[in-house]
Amino acid sequence: QVQVVESGGGLVQPGGSLRLSCAASGNIFSIEPMAWYRQAPGKQRELVAVITSGGSTYYVDSVKGRFTISRDNAKNTVDLQMNSLKPEDAAVYYCNVRGYSTRKYAGPYDFDRWGQGTQVTVSS
Repeated sequence: QVQVVESGGGLVQPGGSLRLSCAASGNIFSIEPMAWYRQAPGKQRELVAVITSGGSTYYVDSVKGRFTISRDNAKNTVDLQMNSLKPEDAAVYYCNVRGYSTRKYAGPYDFDRWGQGTQVTVSS
């Protein structure tokens, strides 16, 4: 089994910063993509940023230049640094990790796990 735990959410004023962290543990050989999603009330969950095991990144247009995703492969962690936060960034943020529990480098993932979510509130 693989467990995913997020931390770092909270209340911040517009223009402020927050750093979210996510740690995966358990039966892990390797983690391939690590991603952050968010879901605001009444909206669908959306992909915010993703980082591959090789360090390639993707950001949704609305956060480009403000958010930075990073990972530590040795610790199985992924962070999301969020700067210049806007009220529209408010949501529950979820970490997602996919990878292998056995020595494999291709094919269907052995696990696809979500964290419990962490609330980000942007308000004055």
